[in-house]
Amino acid sequence: MTVVGTFGLSVRDQALEVDVQAGLAAVEEGLIEATKSDVPFITEAAQHLVRAGGKRFRPLLVSLGAQFGDPYAPGVVPSGVVVELTHLATLYHDDVMDQADVRRGVASANANWDNSVAVLTGDFLFARASQILADLGPEAVRVQAEAFERLVTGQIQETAGPAEGQDPVAHYLDVVAGKTGSLIAAAGHFGGLMSGADERIVSILTQYGERVGVAFQLADDVLDIASDAWESGKTPGTDLREGVATLPVLYVRARAGSPDATPEDRALSALLEGDLTDDARHAEALAGLRAHPALEQARQDTLRYAQEARALLEPLPEGAAKQALAALCDSVADRAS
Repeated sequence: MTVVGTFGLSVRDQALEVDVQAGLAAVEEGLIEATKSDVPFITEAAQHLVRAGGKRFRPLLVSLGAQFGDPYAPGVVPSGVVVELTHLATLYHDDVMDQADVRRGVASANANWDNSVAVLTGDFLFARASQILADLGPEAVRVQAEAFERLVTGQIQETAGPAEGQDPVAHYLDVVAGKTGSLIAAAGHFGGLMSGADERIVSILTQYGERVGVAFQLADDVLDIASDAWESGKTPGTDLREGVATLPVLYVRARAGSPDATPEDRALSALLEGDLTDDARHAEALAGLRAHPALEQARQDTLRYAQEARALLEPLPEGAAKQALAALCDSVADRAS
């Protein structure tokens, strides 16, 4: 069976398939309901990215984590809605900061309307997530608040850049853990917490979520360079064209600045520092990165985080849910292979 086709995640367990698919369908209904407003324009803007689809990676992790307790507990689906609403809200804000024109194959909210509408719509989604959280209890509010603080901290760190003398790669991994890993960790936490799972299991699911979340982002970094076409809707080298220094680029810079740097290292690093909006320069940079050892180095980091996530699952009770979480690690790793 296929739990989520986007990830190619397959687990041969009919009961788990029914539970997860039903949970994700309920989350989808919850997202539509949570983005309705008495003001039609707000509904249109708030549902813009919901209806564009997406991987629903975070609600998936909530649903899988809930299998270690009561997957039908009343807080499971609402917490899945909360993490996805929070994620969607950050996308509205990210697109303004990045001046992006496209998101999930459709015009971004800021391109469709303007920056003010996009920012305020993101705020509206945060508010709706908070309303749902209020009914889930103080512990749920604390989990979300801590994750959101880390998410925003990661965004600020990315904007500020590494401190003087700080390793840019270490800084980047800290940013990814905050911006991406924190909310996926919260998804694992919610799945266990809301289902009434044992505290030890909740802790494992939280740590697992962060590791697999970082692996997920690093796989995207690799795919942005290595793949000709992939499921996110982004064309190859999008980050490169936008001047976003992802892990492979940072590794090229590190090699170019080392005493053992080759002329090829320095030439590629210089090219990456230039204007890559020009199609010819962009194609040259993309080809250079694909042939450079930095890409494989980034791929190995992705696999390491996925393997660490998988190893964390060892103490969990055996069963279809544990197998699905392990398969999710393999699926994320496969995206970078």
